[in-house]
Amino acid sequence: MTLLDRQLILSYVKAYLICLVSLLSLYIVVDLFTNIEDFAQHNRGLLGTLQHIGTFYGYKVTQIFDRLSEAITLLAAMFTVAWMQRNNELLPLLSAGISTQRVVRPVLLSACAMLGLTVSNQELLIPHIANSLFTDRDDSKGDKEIPGPWGYAPNGIHVEGRSGVRKDKIIRNFCCTLPENMASGLVHLSSQEARYVPPSTDRYSGGWLMTNTTPPELENWSNPGVLEMIDSGKYFLHTLDLDFDTVTRGRNWFIVASTYQLYEEMCKPDSTRLSSMAVLFHMRLTRPIMGMLLIFLGLSMILRDQNRNIFISAGMCLIMCAVFFGACFLCKHLGNHDILSPALAAWLPVLFFGPLAFVLFDAIQT
Repeated sequence: MTLLDRQLILSYVKAYLICLVSLLSLYIVVDLFTNIEDFAQHNRGLLGTLQHIGTFYGYKVTQIFDRLSEAITLLAAMFTVAWMQRNNELLPLLSAGISTQRVVRPVLLSACAMLGLTVSNQELLIPHIANSLFTDRDDSKGDKEIPGPWGYAPNGIHVEGRSGVRKDKIIRNFCCTLPENMASGLVHLSSQEARYVPPSTDRYSGGWLMTNTTPPELENWSNPGVLEMIDSGKYFLHTLDLDFDTVTRGRNWFIVASTYQLYEEMCKPDSTRLSSMAVLFHMRLTRPIMGMLLIFLGLSMILRDQNRNIFISAGMCLIMCAVFFGACFLCKHLGNHDILSPALAAWLPVLFFGPLAFVLFDAIQT
C-alpha cells in the first residue's frame, strides 16, 4: 500500500462519515418534526418525551442506515474522486503512467468494506432489535393494543385473539384450535385472556397461560405435552414456536429478519410464504453485487470525461443513480405481484447493469 493509497482511503472515510452524519441527521430531523405530536402524546414532561425520542431513534437509526447505505457509499466515492479531480491530483498520476483504474482502486476497496458494514448491520444488528423497530412512536410504554394477533405452530395449532398488549405479553379474547391428530377431533378453546410465559425452568413456561377458558374442562384429554389443565377454566398451552412476538408481528415482519431466518421460514411446510418474502430473500443475495455495480457506474460517470465540469459529472451520476434504484424498485414490484419470478426479479438488474458497469469502467480514459 502506497502513500497515495492511504491518503485516498483516509479521504474516503472522511467523506463517508460526513455523508453518513448529514443524511442520517436530515432524515431524523424531518421525521421528528413531522411526528412530534405522536412522541409527546403519551409522555408526561419534557424529560420523558426526550427519553422516548432518544430511545426510538437510537433503534431506528439502524433501519435508516440500511435504507441509505448504498447511496452513502456512492456519494462518498463520488466526492473522493471529484475532490481529487478538482485539486488536479489525478493528472500528474496519469502523466507518471499510472492508470485511472489503479488510482481509484483504494476507493473501490473502501467501498467494499463499507458495503460489508451494511451486510453486518442487516444480518446481525437489525434482527436482534426487530421488536423495538416495530414500536410505534406513541407507544413508549408498550401498553397500546395490537389488533388481530394470530399464528400457526408447526404441529398445526392455530391461535388468534382480539388484541394484544406488548407490555404484559397478554392476548385478550384468546382462541386456540388443536388439530385432530392431537385428540379424537378438533378441540376449540377460548379464554378471556392469555398471557405468554417465556421459557424457563418452571413447569408452566414456554407457552400461554389461559384463564376463564371455555370449555372449563376437557374429558379424556391425554396430551399434557401440548395442553395441561391447571384448574377448572385454567389451562397452559405449550407452544415454543408461537411466542408473543410471533403472534403479534405484522404482515411485513420479514423485512427486519436475517437472510437465514427468511430461509428457515420459507422451508417450513406450514409457512405463509409470500411472493414478497421470496423476492426479498433473493435480493438479499444480490445486494452486495448491486452495491458494487452502483459504485462502478458512479465512478465511470465521474471519470469517463475528465475535462467535463465536475458539477455536470456529479449531476449525471445522480441521474444514473435514480435510474438504477428505479429499475430495482420496478423489478421488486413485479416480483411482489407474481409478474416475475422471485429469482428473476432479484437477478434481472444484475444481468442488465452488470455488463454495462464493467464496460463503462473499462472505457475510462487512462
